[in-house]
Amino acid sequence: MRVQTLTLAVAGAALLAPTALPAAVHPNEPVRYEGGVRASDLLAKVRDCAPVSNGHYRSDAGAPADIPVCGTDDVVFWKADMDIDCDGQAGPRCNGRTDPYFADSTAYQQSDGRYLDPERLPFIVVPMASGIWNYRDHGIRGGSVAAVIYKDRVQYAVVGDTGPQDIIGEASYAAAAALGINPDPHGGGAASGVTYIVFKNARVSPIENHTAAVEAGEQLARRFVGQEAESTESTENTDSAESDATVAGDSTDSSDSTDSTG
Repeated sequence: MRVQTLTLAVAGAALLAPTALPAAVHPNEPVRYEGGVRASDLLAKVRDCAPVSNGHYRSDAGAPADIPVCGTDDVVFWKADMDIDCDGQAGPRCNGRTDPYFADSTAYQQSDGRYLDPERLPFIVVPMASGIWNYRDHGIRGGSVAAVIYKDRVQYAVVGDTGPQDIIGEASYAAAAALGINPDPHGGGAASGVTYIVFKNARVSPIENHTAAVEAGEQLARRFVGQEAESTESTENTDSAESDATVAGDSTDSSDSTDSTG
């Protein structure tokens, strides 16, 4: 099924063009505030839950199953803890010595074929498709744009890995560090208070282009909370520039992988 295409006026960001960043170049390091949309504004929009999952997830193995995936016309979201995903490219902070559960792969790969770099790229983990919930049915793919909120901080990220079918609430080392959460894969994370918002039918490519994720995430967030940019000229004349400012989802896209626990 081909999902709806969403056109965004993101100045200078070729979000689907593989030339947006050289494949081997890491995007900018995450910073505390990546845009003008406040955490409080986003949280106000996800105060109430209309469940889209058929059941509930656990925050950790053995914990109660009490976390639903909620949805609106534009997003899916959940409120959980944050476990640290250090899987992917090994580095000084994420490797078999620092993380007893380290795996050298992620569900999705960079444009150069390498697995994602958890120390540099903010990404979140979605549960593998199951009878509880299938993320693909809601326009979510590898590279889907997300906003992660903790206290007063908003961090834009992408969907970069999949996890166990019954557990939710996990993000990369880089995402945790940018939110002020202890990113140590062995004992770090946050016990609660993390909100994950994933925008439907909106993804960036190459997946490692964090700059594009921030630009797209900021505009999507503004639209979601009703803070459309004051200037609408670019959005009224998108036909000629659609290939340079499009975030799209496609169930047949080659960037979408089979599920793995990562």
